[in-house]
Amino acid sequence: MSKRNSQASKSAARERLREERERQAKRDKVKRQVVVAGAVVGVLAIAGGIGYAVVQNNKPGHWDAARDAKVVAPANTTGTNGTTVVIGKSTAKKTLKLYEDPRCPVCATFEQTVGPTLKQDLDAGKFKVQYIGGTFLDGDTDDNGKIQIGSRGEGSKNAMSAMGAALNVSPEAFLEYKTALYSAKYHPEETDDKFKSDDYLIEVADTVSALKNNTKFQNAVKNGTFDAWALAMSQTFNTNEDGVNGTPSLVMDGKKLTAPNSESAPMTAADFTTAIEAALKA
Repeated sequence: MSKRNSQASKSAARERLREERERQAKRDKVKRQVVVAGAVVGVLAIAGGIGYAVVQNNKPGHWDAARDAKVVAPANTTGTNGTTVVIGKSTAKKTLKLYEDPRCPVCATFEQTVGPTLKQDLDAGKFKVQYIGGTFLDGDTDDNGKIQIGSRGEGSKNAMSAMGAALNVSPEAFLEYKTALYSAKYHPEETDDKFKSDDYLIEVADTVSALKNNTKFQNAVKNGTFDAWALAMSQTFNTNEDGVNGTPSLVMDGKKLTAPNSESAPMTAADFTTAIEAALKA
């Protein structure tokens, strides 16, 4: 090869190397731009996700909002916000106050063992019953009735609202529905917040003839028509004048009815009859 040709070959090689370096530099630049763009998108997505989460976490919960909503009182109620629920014959001279929480397992036991006797006496006109429902097992309120963050559930409130929908149908439907909710078949464990499900509450209601396939009742449950009433009823429990802070509790003429040698409510039919007869005579 001549010296001239050799020099030309070297120049051509250098030119090809330069061009290849330029092409590689362009490819590297494109890669960097893609990586940077992807990182920006990722950061924006994370930021957006965090922002959305913050917004969602700071939005008032359903029950917190219901606390400030206008109370719709069910039919068959009286008193402020319809929180006075008295059932029984008008001729009955005395009233038995019954304090319960829908999720309370001891209330379920009470209803299953003493409930039939109580209902028999109620039907016989021995006394009226004033129902006062609490929702403290949801762990949802402070001393001022304000909804707390990190509550333990919402089943008591939701069941109370559904009971309001049953009461709106009739006092009899209310009592039958309450019995069904506390039954061994349908009452969940205290740690199982099953009553938070509208579908489950409607399933239980279908065992009550007046509520089965009752569209008005079902819509009230699904739409939360009596949610604010449920919270108002709960506040009535929290501020009761009888010093009651647990369930079930029975009070007549300002005095608690208890089992023998106990501070707790009677949990057998016999003990209930003994306590109620003494209270009626007092």
